[in-house]
Amino acid sequence: MKYFIIVGEASGDLHGSNLVKAIKKKEPYCEIVCYGGELMQLAGAKLIKHYKEMAYMGFVEILMNLPKILKNLNNCKKDIKEFQPDKVILIDYPGFNFKLLSFVKSLQIPIIYYISPKLWAWNEKRIIKIKQYVNKMLLILPFEVDFYKKHNYQSAYYVGHPLLDAVASFNLVKNQEEAFSKKKILLLPGSRTQEVKFMLPVMLALAKKYPNFHFIIGKASSLDENFYREIMQDSTIELSTKGTYPLLSEVYAAIVTSGTATLETALFKVPQIVCYKGNIISYAIARLLVRHIKYISLVNLILDTTCVTELIQHNLTIEKLSVEFEKITSEKGRIEMLHTYNDLFKILGSEGASERAADIILN
Repeated sequence: MKYFIIVGEASGDLHGSNLVKAIKKKEPYCEIVCYGGELMQLAGAKLIKHYKEMAYMGFVEILMNLPKILKNLNNCKKDIKEFQPDKVILIDYPGFNFKLLSFVKSLQIPIIYYISPKLWAWNEKRIIKIKQYVNKMLLILPFEVDFYKKHNYQSAYYVGHPLLDAVASFNLVKNQEEAFSKKKILLLPGSRTQEVKFMLPVMLALAKKYPNFHFIIGKASSLDENFYREIMQDSTIELSTKGTYPLLSEVYAAIVTSGTATLETALFKVPQIVCYKGNIISYAIARLLVRHIKYISLVNLILDTTCVTELIQHNLTIEKLSVEFEKITSEKGRIEMLHTYNDLFKILGSEGASERAADIILN
């Protein structure tokens, strides 16, 4: 069998790599090509285009890069047609993947969508396209099951969250007590240039205010070190290339840009503050489209309650960030958040999402 997998960001590369491993385990001689990253390539897929050439975020940023996006779409269609896969697997990234649905269907190739686009947040009417073109939808968030039932889509399957697999496979060999005594604080300003430009200066301001803590910036593998240095200027804060998981295994608390990293931080049982700040026009448009959504962090969305504080756009000030920082680094605040994290594990269920997804795809 031949599979064509498309992802558009770092988290998709992670989940895609575990899916590739699971498929290869069950079907060793299959062919897999991808629009992905190094992790998928290492797992055994042939990399055609790297996701860092496709990762554009925000309405204004997308408009500015529209010619590149359209070129990527046309190239992707050409690559699919030339490879002639037995199945196309789309992983999240709806801005790009939705534009491929009718084309892939016209080639009579089955489409499996792994990790549902957030239709419950961004225009429910897009369910029409899912019902029209997608053969199977594989869900990773428990509350999405009810959403698809409500819309009478019968081919949606909950497989569990793949981050449970990724975190479980990471061997925690660090001495946690030593890390706690040093009060290491992880700063995760995002994995896209637009995110880091807005988020890192605020995080640096917090670090400057609390010199008794050891702050570490987690560098995204897709971004150049010089890019960070230009924003940091004369800052002496450590810029680490260790990777998110090794860093999360040794820190006391974290300041995290909204995205997959918020759930990863919770699964490593690290207290956190979730932050987001972006282009003011893109943010205004986004707020108009998602007025009914109470939370932006995966932790709060899954729990359906405020477990982690979210400081968004105009609320992300050094004053408010400082107040919340002192809470999560206090013994009381830390214990309360870790206790709520236990409920998160109960809701997400067991490991094995990649294996279950592979079973459905192959069968």
